[in-house]
Amino acid sequence: MYSQQMSSEVSQREVVPNRKAVALFSGGLDSALAVRLVKDQGIEVTAIHFTSFFSPTGVDREDSAVSALARELGVPLVFLSRGETFVEIVRNPRYGHGKNMNPCVDCRIHTFRKAKAYMEQIGASFMVTGEVVGQRPMSQRKHTIRFIEKQAECDGIVLRPLSAKLMPQTLVETEGIVDRNRLLDISGRGRKVQLRLAKELGITGYSSPAGGCLLTEVTYSRRLKDLFEDGSDLSPADLEALKVGRHIRVRPGLKLVVARNERENYLLESVGLAGPKFLPVEFPGPTAIAVGNPSAEEKLLIASVIRRYSKESARGEWIEVDDPATGTDRVRTQDVAGEDWIAAHMV
Repeated sequence: MYSQQMSSEVSQREVVPNRKAVALFSGGLDSALAVRLVKDQGIEVTAIHFTSFFSPTGVDREDSAVSALARELGVPLVFLSRGETFVEIVRNPRYGHGKNMNPCVDCRIHTFRKAKAYMEQIGASFMVTGEVVGQRPMSQRKHTIRFIEKQAECDGIVLRPLSAKLMPQTLVETEGIVDRNRLLDISGRGRKVQLRLAKELGITGYSSPAGGCLLTEVTYSRRLKDLFEDGSDLSPADLEALKVGRHIRVRPGLKLVVARNERENYLLESVGLAGPKFLPVEFPGPTAIAVGNPSAEEKLLIASVIRRYSKESARGEWIEVDDPATGTDRVRTQDVAGEDWIAAHMV
């Protein structure tokens, strides 16, 4: 448990400053610059990239953009999971959602706590972030930055190299471990200063802003909200499937996920959703999986959806239904789901 009464003085007394840090590493421009500014002062930096069910698929692979950028910067990279408890934080954030399903303040507190635990585990004395004062309206206003730091019991140990001169000095600055004069005073949403600095330092492999958080995306957030509202028992497969295909809410308790291309046919089958799988018989078309228990009439409706997303000149009439509960069967229909029905039920 984390006490929320911890003062700056207590925090600083408990930390022995050294030249070892962990950096919250999104793979974006700001986090890359923050790492470089600290590393160039002779600090040993370990980059941490946090993953969750809401991270893009494959972000933790060796050939991902995040991994490549860490190699470009010459720092070791560790992937840490935010854990299953993060799902409940997203569902019911104490400090609310942003424009979409992003619980930025709660997420930041949770992330700082986990980063601090890892920092202590490896014997580092402070953490580095790419935060810029005023860049994000929900979590990067000056008073919110300080609030998050205190709630996470990280007061005095979070260095923000891009905006350090606009913030109170951290322990490593007051102790001379990091030279504050070599840090910056950037504020606001513009990125001209960062882009110019990246060019000067030769940093090229960074990703676009907010490119790593699916919770900021409109379509993904709409699907997640629908999933939360439809029921409380979620599996990892339910969350992973949000990244794939078209999602059609047939009714409460029954959703259809329809692949959009051959690659997604494979991805959808590999996700592991529990529910009947629908496959076109001897004609090209999408794989679909029903999350729930469709009636006989609803199976015909789902078959008509598959025909809707198959090439008109090649549409067959038979759809195979592989139901874990009842076995394999076939349904036959000449119907094609209408555009109005699709639009009304698309998530």
